[in-house]
Amino acid sequence: MTEPKGDIAVIGLAVMGQNLILNMADHGFTVVAFNRTVSKVDEFLNGAAKGYSNILGAHSIEEMVRLLKRPRKVMLMVKAGQPVDEFIELLLPHLEPGDVIIDGGNSNFKDTIRRTQYVESKGLLYIGTGVSGGEEGARHGPSIMPGGSPQAWPLVKDIFQAIAAKVDDGSPCCDWIGPDGAGHFVKMTHNGIEYGDMQLICEAYQLMKDGLGMSNEEMSDTFARWNEGELKSYLIEITADILAYKENGEYVVDKILDAAGQKGTGKWTVMTALDFGIPVTLISEAVFARCLSAMKEERVRASKILTGPTPRFDGDKEAFIEDIRRALYASKIVSYAQGFMLMREASKEYNWNLNFGSIALIWRNGCIIRSVFLGKIKEAFDKDPNLSNLLLDDYFRSAIERCQDSWRRVVCTAAQMGLPVPAFSSALAFYDGYRAERLPANLLQAQRDYFGAHTYERIDRPRGEFFHTNWTGRGGLVASTTYTV
Repeated sequence: MTEPKGDIAVIGLAVMGQNLILNMADHGFTVVAFNRTVSKVDEFLNGAAKGYSNILGAHSIEEMVRLLKRPRKVMLMVKAGQPVDEFIELLLPHLEPGDVIIDGGNSNFKDTIRRTQYVESKGLLYIGTGVSGGEEGARHGPSIMPGGSPQAWPLVKDIFQAIAAKVDDGSPCCDWIGPDGAGHFVKMTHNGIEYGDMQLICEAYQLMKDGLGMSNEEMSDTFARWNEGELKSYLIEITADILAYKENGEYVVDKILDAAGQKGTGKWTVMTALDFGIPVTLISEAVFARCLSAMKEERVRASKILTGPTPRFDGDKEAFIEDIRRALYASKIVSYAQGFMLMREASKEYNWNLNFGSIALIWRNGCIIRSVFLGKIKEAFDKDPNLSNLLLDDYFRSAIERCQDSWRRVVCTAAQMGLPVPAFSSALAFYDGYRAERLPANLLQAQRDYFGAHTYERIDRPRGEFFHTNWTGRGGLVASTTYTV
């Protein structure tokens, strides 16, 4: 019997799985490739993997396991949900204590918590890891966010950090996130922030296109210029490319239907935030903006019935373009502040002890939201690991101060022109709410107590004491139970 050579196996030969295998092989690791539809294994070996002596094909799970060195490491690159559970059940009879099962898909973090406990109960180790960067990232260096069984990290660390993207000083965009579902939670939050970034860019695009009447070429040049400054990022860069791209002399972006799709991670972010009572308002608006865009036929009918102003701008065009840039930057700060608020709450809830500076570093390169901006976030948490909110960091506080007048002008002007900017607007509303010493929730609490005897606290008594008023003289004196999210 031949000596096992495989350092790791990858199951699932769609584009992400194939590219990760090629990336691992390029870094000197021997990888075993397997796919449920076995014919795809031979197609891969005779196609993209042709010439790689360190990529081995397996035509059954038994053969795949036989080819792996102990402790065996098997990475699933399959569709999230039931397929992951099915493969775990297929693998368990062939593996032994100390072996590692890795889920590299976009799984819900609650599923990863459950699977970690289940696999560990069988004596094996489990990792649920976020992998960001799309096809190109998987091939040349993604951002990798592993969590799960802590004992598994030393077994995969060399492989993961070798294939991950690197920042300028050579640090890998991969580090251990925390126990059970921590890795997939951080990946989910990354995707939620990605939704917010994309919506903000789209709102800036619409303001320039419909508000200022700018051409695609002008907008492409503007985004390219922005990509040389504090907004420098992958999403700004590709926006400049997209706006300039032509086929047969015509701009492709203008031919694309304005109905957005989504895979669900943004929705998960919002639902989790609601469960925790954390106001990720910008990401919520970004998700709902996609939902509204999908109502294309209904919007077409409404456009012929409902009235509003025709966008028209009479001011200084160049000055307003700079206002849009600053509004985009200020809103981006709020979006990330909200994302880190959510991760902080999850870290407390699940005892994950997340390292937020490390997370910012992991996102610096390889992933979709990579940007120079994340370096500033890492600096903020390096300076104060217990920072409660990014808005309170000196750099971000002064950046908001510098951008604030522009931000307000953009939101006001958009409203006057009848152009929807839900992400810009919600970011500004959150900022103003967060900096308010007193909000009108005192009236809201009075209303709740009036109609439902839900009680309230008083400013002249200690927190934690609850009171009920018989507002009409006809109500009862007995209070309802209190409930706090």
